[in-house]
Amino acid sequence: MPASLSSPTLQTAKARARELRQDLARQGEFVSYGHALECVARELGYRNWNVAVARLSNRPKLCLSVGDRVSGRYLKQPFKGTVLAVQQMAEGEAYRVTLHFDEAVDVVTFDSFSSFRQRVNATVSTQGETWSKTSDGEPHLVLDL
Repeated sequence: MPASLSSPTLQTAKARARELRQDLARQGEFVSYGHALECVARELGYRNWNVAVARLSNRPKLCLSVGDRVSGRYLKQPFKGTVLAVQQMAEGEAYRVTLHFDEAVDVVTFDSFSSFRQRVNATVSTQGETWSKTSDGEPHLVLDL
């Protein structure tokens, strides 16, 4: 299964280079890993592998757009949903997001009481977690990246 290069990261580019090298070897053409990396860099539109590494390393870890499908945990409850709004903050170090969950999430852990939320706002880091935490130290929102 080929590595996805639709929104490449350094890891997916390296995985693609390994796949390319294996594919070429199956066809009887043996190339070095370095040559495969150069081919992937050109495939991605970069002049060479050094430029690709510099650009891909500086790319934000979290890349959200309106309409993206996301999943993760909100107040320890799993969810799947859609990004309704996203605003970059702190020069790309944080994002203000509005999410709409496919199914409402019960945010109360007490058995005799429930409170459901289907739309939430949060400020998340580039790792996809909120800085605000529950009393036991878990982030309020964690996005699966």
